Amino acid sequence: MHRHLRVFSLVGLIGSLAACSAVAPPTPIPPNSSSRYSIEQDRAPSRSIDPASIPNVVPEPIRRTMAGNRSPYSVLGKTYQVLPTEEGYRERGVASWYGEKFHGHKTSNGEVFDMYQVSAAHKSLPIPSFLQVTNLDNNRSIVVRVNDRGPFHGNRIVDLSYAAALKLGYADRGTARVELEAIIANGSDSDRAGTRNRIVNLETGNRAISGEKYLQVGAFSDVNLAREVSEKLRVMTKRPVIISTINNIANGVLHRVRIGPVNDPGEIRRITQSVVAASLGSPYTITE
Repeated sequence: MHRHLRVFSLVGLIGSLAACSAVAPPTPIPPNSSSRYSIEQDRAPSRSIDPASIPNVVPEPIRRTMAGNRSPYSVLGKTYQVLPTEEGYRERGVASWYGEKFHGHKTSNGEVFDMYQVSAAHKSLPIPSFLQVTNLDNNRSIVVRVNDRGPFHGNRIVDLSYAAALKLGYADRGTARVELEAIIANGSDSDRAGTRNRIVNLETGNRAISGEKYLQVGAFSDVNLAREVSEKLRVMTKRPVIISTINNIANGVLHRVRIGPVNDPGEIRRITQSVVAASLGSPYTITE
C-alpha cells in the first residue's frame, strides 16, 4: 500500500503491496528491488505501549496546501478524486492499520509517519483533516488527523497508525468495523477548548479491577486547562477532584482529571449527567 501522491514506479508499487495491517497477505520484495522500505511485511513495534500514554489529537483550524491534495491521482491503475471539503463526511466500513514498515518515512503531505502517534490515511479526504473514528465492535472512539493517502488494499476505508489502532482496541486483530465522521474546528479559543474537553474523553473501555471508583473527566496536555476544568468540577460537584500527571512516551506529559472516589452507582450517574450537561466532558469510571 503506497500512500504517497507521487508518480509511482512499477517496483515501488510491487513493494508497497506488502501493506498496511497485520492481516494483509505478504508480498515479497523482488531481488534487487529499489524499494525504500527496509522490511517486507508490515508489523507492530517490538516494544509494548501503554494506550493511556498515547497523546490525544485535538482538532485545530486547518491551513491546507497542495501537498497531498493533487486531484485526481492514480494508484495501481485506479483513479481517485480528493473531496473539495470534508464537511458532512460520514462513512462505515473496515479500518486497517500500518506500522513499523512505514515508520520514519514521509506521508503524502511530506510529514514523517510516526506509528507511535495517532494519524490516518484516507483515499479522498482533504489533507490534513480530522476524523472521529468509532470502533463498532467495542464503541471506543478517538479523533485522528489524516495526513496520508490510502488504504489501497481491499475494501478498507481508512488506514490508522498502529497507535490509533491500539487505542481503539484492534491492533492485535489487524482490522475492525468502524464509523468515520469528519470534525471541523473553527478558530475561536472557546470552541477549541470545548472541542479539547470533548475529544480527550472519547475513549471508553471496561476496567475490571477492584478498588475505589473514580470518574475520569479528561487527560490534558495543557496543565492550565486541566486546572481550569478541575476548578469548575469542584464547584459543580462538591466532590474532591484530583489532577495526576503521567509521563507521555512520545513527548511531554498528560494531566488526568478525576473526580472521587465515588463508589455509589447512583451518584456516579448523577455526576456524569451534570458534567456532560455542563459541556465539561464525557466521564467514564475507572477503578484503582
